[in-house]
Amino acid sequence: MIEHLTALKFLRRVVKSFEPKVALVLGSGLGDLADSFDQRRAVPYRDIPDFPHARVAGHAGNLVFGNLSGLPLVAMQGRVHYYEGHPMSKVVFGIQLMKLLGANVLITSNAVGGINKSYKPGDLVLIRDHLNFLGDHPLRGQNPDRLGPRFYDMSRAYDPDLLALAHSAGKKLKIHLHEGVYAACPGPSYETPAEIRMLRTLGADTVGMSTVPEIQAGRHMGMRCLGISCVSNLAAGVSKEALSHKEVIETAARVGKVFQGLVKEILLEIFRKKSLWSDVPKPV
Repeated sequence: MIEHLTALKFLRRVVKSFEPKVALVLGSGLGDLADSFDQRRAVPYRDIPDFPHARVAGHAGNLVFGNLSGLPLVAMQGRVHYYEGHPMSKVVFGIQLMKLLGANVLITSNAVGGINKSYKPGDLVLIRDHLNFLGDHPLRGQNPDRLGPRFYDMSRAYDPDLLALAHSAGKKLKIHLHEGVYAACPGPSYETPAEIRMLRTLGADTVGMSTVPEIQAGRHMGMRCLGISCVSNLAAGVSKEALSHKEVIETAARVGKVFQGLVKEILLEIFRKKSLWSDVPKPV
């Protein structure tokens, strides 16, 4: 926790007594949601001591504070990735910082390749569970005991209550939501058709290069976690087209308003159920 103290002191000077209750991680092309916060205050990652910089197109690189649907929020407007060369401890630095600031709920979003053949670009998928092929863990090494225990349960990594609430929000808005298993691969290359066939055999519905470390760090600290994926393209071998990051950004932008509407409705449902965001103690 020592490495977070300088960043915490800096942010406390910036946002004063503001205490977020929900943390958002906004992935490729999905960061516009943070621009709609009431009383918005954006702090560039580069200004926050020890905070790693986002270097990928579609990731603005701001920590944004504000209110939406009645809830005080903090959002990572763009994430950092393991493939950028950051150690895992830096990949989850922002997640741990948002928890230390007061957030009890973590909602992550990402753009993914569709492995499940019933998915199509633009579909939204709630993450039910994940497969981790990153080959590393953010809690490897000496455990930060003040953040959470050395060994912790991941059998309900994606909170069932939040999943049910998200499905309810989707029905209200008449948005069809899939639910599936997300596979995290290290990147930065996209997977081969053979790797996609392997992942499908193992039960994966989507594939991406992020999110899992964030959920691992969030659950370590007792946060309730929800993951929402935008299918930006069909995975290698499912589609006959060459894969590109440009396609990822374009698809995410196309479904941006739908995604934003869904998250706002989810936040409204969370606001109505105070026990979801008020019953988790902050680390000492």
